[in-house]
Amino acid sequence: MLMPKKVKHRKWCKGRSKGIENRATYLAFGSYGLKSLESCWITARQIEAGRRAVIRYLKKGGKLWIRIFPDKPVTKKGTEVPMGGGKGSVEYYAFPIRPGRIIFELEGVSEEIAREAFRKAADKMPVKTKFIKR
Repeated sequence: MLMPKKVKHRKWCKGRSKGIENRATYLAFGSYGLKSLESCWITARQIEAGRRAVIRYLKKGGKLWIRIFPDKPVTKKGTEVPMGGGKGSVEYYAFPIRPGRIIFELEGVSEEIAREAFRKAADKMPVKTKFIKR
C-alpha cells in the first residue's frame, strides 16, 4: 500500500478541501485518464483497490500511472476512550482530492479497454469520476 517513507510532522490538522483543483488537471503521461468530479479523502486502500482492478483487467497490456499519493495522516482514537487525552494515533493515510484532479492515466490500450478498466476502478473510488481522453 502507498504511504510516505518519512514525514515532517506525524499528525496533521484536518484542513478544508474547497474549490476546484488547479494541479494535475490535464493528461501528462497517458492517452486516457480518470478524472474526479467531487471532493473527498481517498485512502491508500482505495487507491490500491482501483490500481489492482485496472491491472487485473488489462492482464499485461498497457501502462498505468497513479497521479495521486496519500501523504495525509488520518488519526483515530480508540473505542471507549474518554474525552481529552490528546489526539489519537495515525490510523491510515489519505489524499484530499478536489474536482478536476486526474487520479489514473493509461497508455498502450484501445479506448474500449481503457474505458472498461477505468469503470472498474471508478467503482472502487469514493467520488464520482469521468473518463477523459487526449
